[in-house]
Amino acid sequence: MRIGAHVGAEDPLATAQRLGAEVVQFFLSDPQSWTAPVPHPQGEQLRAAGVEVFVHSPYVINVASLNNRIRIPSRKSVAQQAKAAAAIGASGLVVHGGHVTKGEDPEAGLANWRKLFERQAESGGFAVPILIENTAGGDNAMARRFDMLARLWDAVGEFGAGFCLDTCHAFAAGEELPGIVERVKGITGRIDLVHLNNSRDAFNSARDRHANIASGTIEPDVLVSVCDTAGAPIVLETPGDGQGADIEFLRSTVKR
Repeated sequence: MRIGAHVGAEDPLATAQRLGAEVVQFFLSDPQSWTAPVPHPQGEQLRAAGVEVFVHSPYVINVASLNNRIRIPSRKSVAQQAKAAAAIGASGLVVHGGHVTKGEDPEAGLANWRKLFERQAESGGFAVPILIENTAGGDNAMARRFDMLARLWDAVGEFGAGFCLDTCHAFAAGEELPGIVERVKGITGRIDLVHLNNSRDAFNSARDRHANIASGTIEPDVLVSVCDTAGAPIVLETPGDGQGADIEFLRSTVKR
């Protein structure tokens, strides 16, 4: 089981060495814009370094959206990001589940996710696995509550979609963490990556605010149990000043 962190894109290998990280995640472009990714200057080194890499897609992407001005560039961006991720040897591209707006039919959002995979399948599929991440808030979200997640998987599971479990998001969404790995795998059949984050806010708060392992509202032993049972790489998205301590804590407690 590899343990690491979300890091800056400028020199991920140096940061990985400093933290003792076996896996890193980073953005390949501005997370708040539609800017296309450019070749990473450490591409060859990343492929050869033995550090597992995941890429997080920009936050602006919302594949489920019924708004053409959002959905169409979202589809284009996912394909661009996946191609760039493959160029650096990444194991997958993390994409948030997205949402429709109030008053819109969630089934249309689920259909848009299916169309993303159907259209890409016509040209050979994505360059790396697409890992759909559960989200913390929104009554019209595609991957907040697990009953909706099951409907999403009915739409996309046949295309080999992967899943990224974020512990802070699940807790804030009102999903109990004890037994969550079994519940997720019962829906998706898989967990490809764990975003191991504590939460600054209370259970079912719908607020996505990460905390370091020892300082949040989730008991650390509950987070350790998720890691023990998930059987997937672990990426900490916790505040940077405490990431080193978080990694050391997991190394000393997680079954490997």
